[in-house]
Amino acid sequence: MVVLATKLYVEGDARERALDSLRSLVDNEIGDLEVEFELGVRHDDFPSVTIEGEDATVARNVLREEFGEIVPDLEAGETYVGTLESWDDEGFVLDAGQAVRIPADELDLGPGSPTQIRERYGLVQHVPLRFVYGGEDEASTLADEEVDRLYEWTRGAGRLNVNSATRAEVRATLNRAGHAQDYVTVERLGLLEQSVICTDDTDPPGLLASVGEYLPAELRCVVP
Repeated sequence: MVVLATKLYVEGDARERALDSLRSLVDNEIGDLEVEFELGVRHDDFPSVTIEGEDATVARNVLREEFGEIVPDLEAGETYVGTLESWDDEGFVLDAGQAVRIPADELDLGPGSPTQIRERYGLVQHVPLRFVYGGEDEASTLADEEVDRLYEWTRGAGRLNVNSATRAEVRATLNRAGHAQDYVTVERLGLLEQSVICTDDTDPPGLLASVGEYLPAELRCVVP
């Protein structure tokens, strides 16, 4: 079984749609392998994938690479994926099956408080982030590749980041609201966390103002 490092925290019909979306994503990744899989959701909202078949080991590795994995025990110095659960003056708290605090001085994302950094990089709650676990003696840090990725967000085209919606739901909302020409693509960050990559002449705050009423979600802009 693989516990995927992305959360399924919506309820009702939205939860069923999210599960259908996840089932399609998993099938796209491992559907050509000699395996059968079954989805479940843990009490902490992390989805699990039980895999059986000739290619089960390969399939598990593919999903670990694509989504990251929630594991029972974290080892100091190793890189994992956790979801952004909370933030305060002391830093970020990630959920990696257990709470992992990234101190403010270990975020390595430039000046400002953790709240200001979250605003600058458009980090919506529950977005998956890679980190290096420090263990009992050292502070945990954001992984270098995660820091590089977030810096790139501020150097490229503007972005509108969204949570609580699947990629298909975000694309449908943008198109329905008349913004089909205002974005390049919708990048999947997690199952329910998406990043709308704007065209060069699209203003992310203006896009947020236009589509916000259609998306019952947290929306954050990244302005280059």
